[in-house]
Amino acid sequence: MIADAYLRAAVEEAEQSLREGGIPIGSVLVHHDQIIGRGHNRRVQRGSVVLHGEMDALENAGRRPAAVYREATLYTTLSPCAMCSGAILLYGIPRVVIGENRTFTGEEKLLRARGVTVAVLQDPTCTRLMEEFIAAHPALWNEDIGE
Repeated sequence: MIADAYLRAAVEEAEQSLREGGIPIGSVLVHHDQIIGRGHNRRVQRGSVVLHGEMDALENAGRRPAAVYREATLYTTLSPCAMCSGAILLYGIPRVVIGENRTFTGEEKLLRARGVTVAVLQDPTCTRLMEEFIAAHPALWNEDIGE
């Protein structure tokens, strides 16, 4: 059982992506203790090059004043890639909570260097989701991370 309710919501998104035939990465954007955007990786489902979990959560949060992003926390099941980290920086999101970074370490150093607080939980559910997916679909995983 995942103790953090927001990470649990991100995991639910990741599991939804897996049920849809996609990559099991999920994310939620939280502002003042409320989820204002949730999403999951939809690259496969939508034939998209940009709909990673974090990007989908931001898209689903809708247009918001800049102050909202500057007070928000992004929860994601996997360490954010360069594109998603760029969006975090662009919108000034000050805090990112990562489910795990063992299967992929994204741009955490960049985020920290730019003043973002990064917490990595090493949640076993997040790790299991990615390890099982990578073992079952290595070509799709390598396509998603550009290798």
